[in-house]
Amino acid sequence: MIGLFCFALAVLASPFKSKVRLEAENVVLRHQLNVLRRRPRGRVRLTNHDRWFFIQLYRWFPAILKVLAIIRPETLVRWHRAGFRCCWRWKSRPHGGRPQIDTELRVLIQRMSMENPLWGAPRIHGELLKLGFEVAQSSVAKYMVKRRGPPCQGWRTFLHNHAPDIAAMDLLVVPTIGFDLLYVFIIVRLDRRDLAWINVTTNPTAKWVARQLTEAFPWDGAPGYTIRDRDRIYGTVVTRRLRAMGIRDKPIAPASPWQNAYAERLIGSIRRECVDHVIVFSERHLRHLLLCYMKYYNGTRTHLSLGKDAPVSRAVDRAGHILCRPILGGLHHGYARI
Repeated sequence: MIGLFCFALAVLASPFKSKVRLEAENVVLRHQLNVLRRRPRGRVRLTNHDRWFFIQLYRWFPAILKVLAIIRPETLVRWHRAGFRCCWRWKSRPHGGRPQIDTELRVLIQRMSMENPLWGAPRIHGELLKLGFEVAQSSVAKYMVKRRGPPCQGWRTFLHNHAPDIAAMDLLVVPTIGFDLLYVFIIVRLDRRDLAWINVTTNPTAKWVARQLTEAFPWDGAPGYTIRDRDRIYGTVVTRRLRAMGIRDKPIAPASPWQNAYAERLIGSIRRECVDHVIVFSERHLRHLLLCYMKYYNGTRTHLSLGKDAPVSRAVDRAGHILCRPILGGLHHGYARI
């Protein structure tokens, strides 16, 4: 009943429509019949010519949306928008001129600008010329990473520049078989995480610690700064010795062991990889074990922070027979090619 009513309204309104509009609607209706005759069964398949035909009529006569039956009006509008984008993409295609820069070169420019925040376009452009890339300086400036503030270094770069001149020291306690306590004094350098000094005593004093500092660092190779906790053992004698060696003393805040993280991490490694697996008989025994571990730690053991390298850098062996060498009685092993 509703369909019949709509048909009657369309017949009554047809005399008031323009002749061109009526012809457009008739053409659309006739073409829909042709499409349905091509495939009497199953889903209607529209070709690109059919889509182009409906889109062109829609551009000239938008009112044909009312007589479309085999497709939805939203579908026709979507086709029209997609055709509009394709048209302008074709009109905006490059017509010669300066050749485009390869993706690899653009990525390299962005990488260089990110890794070197103090470099500008002229500096990066000069580096690219030395690498064999023929590119204009304006193109380099175009593809550089844009920064809001002035160029500055990151915290990682800042710490790496100062780490070679910083050392950390601390003490750990190891019980013996007779329940006596032995004190181990360690010094670690922050740049390569190398264990610079290790020694054992039964009665640590300020004079003993000062003597260890003198033996650990030559006068011409001492670090500029040392990090330590606020133990009473670091008394006036130690501070004077540090000052005489040209080392600036930097004690951490009270009850803040995380501020001496490198030394604490090394102490944890010594416990987990050495002293927790042996029973110490005497001071001499512990000193021998720790010196063996120090040699293993500096020359053989790989570190994540050093890119899987040892503090004393190891060369990569690619040829030869693999030889296994036990360390600390077989607690660890070293591997090398011969």
